[in-house]
Amino acid sequence: MIRMTRREALTASGAALLASTTVAGRAAAAEAKKIPIYGHRGASALRPEHTLASYAKAIADGADFIEPDLVPTKDGVLIVRHENNIAETTDIASHPEFADRKTEKVIDGQKQVGWFTEDFTLAELKRLRAKERLGQLRPQNAAMDGWFDLVTWAEMIDFAAAESLARGRTIGLVPEIKHSTYFASIGLPMEDRFLASLAAHHYTRTAPVVIQSFETANLKYLRQKLGRPTNIQLMQLTAGEDVPPADIAKAGGKTSYNDLMKPEGLAGIARYADILAPDTRTIIPLGPDGRLAKPSPVTADAHKAGLLVQPWTFRPENYFLARDFQDANGPAARNVAGSVAEIRAYLAAGIDGFFTDDPAIGRQAIDQQSTHS
Repeated sequence: MIRMTRREALTASGAALLASTTVAGRAAAAEAKKIPIYGHRGASALRPEHTLASYAKAIADGADFIEPDLVPTKDGVLIVRHENNIAETTDIASHPEFADRKTEKVIDGQKQVGWFTEDFTLAELKRLRAKERLGQLRPQNAAMDGWFDLVTWAEMIDFAAAESLARGRTIGLVPEIKHSTYFASIGLPMEDRFLASLAAHHYTRTAPVVIQSFETANLKYLRQKLGRPTNIQLMQLTAGEDVPPADIAKAGGKTSYNDLMKPEGLAGIARYADILAPDTRTIIPLGPDGRLAKPSPVTADAHKAGLLVQPWTFRPENYFLARDFQDANGPAARNVAGSVAEIRAYLAAGIDGFFTDDPAIGRQAIDQQSTHS
């Protein structure tokens, strides 16, 4: 599966994009191109995140890509966890043999207390079981605490390959390289390990892989090392914050995420990355009343720079929805209709793909957008 760059898409579908000055035109343009659905940590609204159960559900529900966050173990193995601090997502607190490894660290400028993957070998981490991170909002997931073990990146690649064969469709991978600058500072640089893992597996040599990071230097390094293989794209994650990425801060720079999303910053990103991935509220911010306000210029500016725009993350609970789309069932309630409507608003604003905790809802939103265009 070969995906077009934004520049190629602009050339191939110029007429559709010219028509996109209206909501209907934007919907038609979305229908004319592939809108990838990224299963955020799998189907994490329905299964504990970063477990094979979560990834299996995402694939069954129509995700085009499944997302692992990658952090290293003490012995240099890439393991799938959202953070290297595993206090909230594993049962490590119930293991008395690891009690003395609880510690305090500063990760990307943030003080944290917990247990950290870099202090454990893979064999030790395999003794742990996964837990739901958002137990208050997702009690059905919390009921599965202890069911599933921790997954390595190599195991996940094999799982995606097996699922692809079983289902007769290609399943992309969208790994995020976490805390590169921090891990390099403690002698566990990730990028070359990661590149070796791509080369070691037939599936990642051929299937679509989108590599993401909130840092910039690692993506530039990966672009230099990888070149531009047809199956790999690079994704620059950004946050709607006036703080610099960790690598820029470490080097004494002042360029913030907000600066990166200005036209000159986007032009710089386009020199090494293919995709801009801001948080959803950067694309359409919330007004003082908690409802969606007017779309920001970021999407149009990124498109002008030649970047695809694929934001994170749509979640189905009322707690996460803009007030426009909430119902009266309380913050923890799953609100399918509201989530579909919210995603459709962003599709109409011109996004090219998106991360969601519930790929089935994402698929429904795309299908409805196509039907009503």
